[in-house]
Amino acid sequence: MAKVAFSLVMPERELAATEADMVIVPGGDGDFGVLPGHIPMISTVRPGVIEVQDGGKTVRRFMVAGGFAEVTRERCTVLAEEAQPFEDVSADQLAKRLRDAREALAEATPATRSGAEKAVSVAQDLQRAYAYYAAR
Repeated sequence: MAKVAFSLVMPERELAATEADMVIVPGGDGDFGVLPGHIPMISTVRPGVIEVQDGGKTVRRFMVAGGFAEVTRERCTVLAEEAQPFEDVSADQLAKRLRDAREALAEATPATRSGAEKAVSVAQDLQRAYAYYAAR
């Protein structure tokens, strides 16, 4: 059976490079699955979880804080702003991230407010995604 090559790349390193039956990406307009032969496309990636499936089951998950995905007929490459293996994330870490983001927002100046608001939104999205996937 044909496979799709998957790469997850951050600015400082490649986090994953594997082949899979399907990769599910949290796209900017909704989750999308990439199978071999997928139509070529580019999409934004919203904060959430990437699932790598092989043999009819999920074999790897990654938390991502955003980025871009490029899909070809043979490959799915995600360029992530920030990512880590799902098993390395905890609810406590995400709660602290949200607290820190809210504190930064409370102290934000007009020049830094937009970035602080985005950090709160990303932290909330990551908490929701974690809660959903941790229960699966």
